Amino acid sequence: MQRRHFCLGASSLALGPLAARAAEAFPTKPVRIISPYAAGGGPDVQLRQAGPALGEALGQPIVIENKVGAAGVLAAQYVAQQAPDGYTLLMGSNTHLIQKILQPDLKFDPLADFAPVSNFAASPTVLVVRADAPWQRLEDLIADLKARPGQANYGSGGIGTSAHLAGATLASLAGLKVTHIPLKGSVEIAASLLRGDTQYAFPVAGTGIPQVKGGKLRALAVTSRQRLAQLPDVPTLHERLKNELAVQESWFGVWAPAKTPPAVVAALHAGATRTLKTPSIQAAFEAAGNTAALSESPQAFAEFVRSENRKWAEIVKLAGVSAS
Repeated sequence: MQRRHFCLGASSLALGPLAARAAEAFPTKPVRIISPYAAGGGPDVQLRQAGPALGEALGQPIVIENKVGAAGVLAAQYVAQQAPDGYTLLMGSNTHLIQKILQPDLKFDPLADFAPVSNFAASPTVLVVRADAPWQRLEDLIADLKARPGQANYGSGGIGTSAHLAGATLASLAGLKVTHIPLKGSVEIAASLLRGDTQYAFPVAGTGIPQVKGGKLRALAVTSRQRLAQLPDVPTLHERLKNELAVQESWFGVWAPAKTPPAVVAALHAGATRTLKTPSIQAAFEAAGNTAALSESPQAFAEFVRSENRKWAEIVKLAGVSAS
């Protein structure tokens, strides 16, 4: 388990009446955020970039703990069982929903067992290959893989992750016969490509873009609706495949355990609002291929989560993905 403290002085916020009253009593001690991502992975990096600003906004230290395993399931189950007092939070993602779709028997419900606080950041995935790979374009990769059915592997950070779903969606829409290789975490994707264990992958932009800029990987497509400013010459998967389900963005949000008092949730949302409106945080996110994705309210985030649950269930069905 990785642990890091952001110790900052208390500060007051210009909050609404409800949140202001909550802030008088909350928080009075450090707030833990449980990260299901490996240290150094894109989402974990973004969380740690925002940690100091969030600690300043809340007036208490932020403690980030990495609880990696089972594509986020271990972290989610842990937070769902914690006291509903706002002092233990989950940094979850669309994978938080996908795992329940894939494994209905899981011991947590992503909709019922958590109090949504706010969306935090959004990021597409990037289709990457080794920089010295023979494929210069997406069309080259598809044509070669069709000519060699069953001979290529794609990697991901685990079953049901965004990288897995994006890879399975490409295989389904392009008619490819390939093998999915689930790795121990998203930070393993580049190493797997460089070793030759896998031939392509879909890491989130925050993980993939630095590797592309560093010359280790080549980007062939992105799963955003529009091309990324950081990779303006790289087409979107939607441009080439002409299917709405090829538009896939990972997002990372903050949840508290269910039954956390609304006033505490409001105070947490106010802290997230101040954090995500900080220009330096927005710039850091954008440099990594992400965007700050603030929810207008906890209720707005809850509605977004319900909508995303429906969307990813459709993607899982299209891609034919299972937990086995």
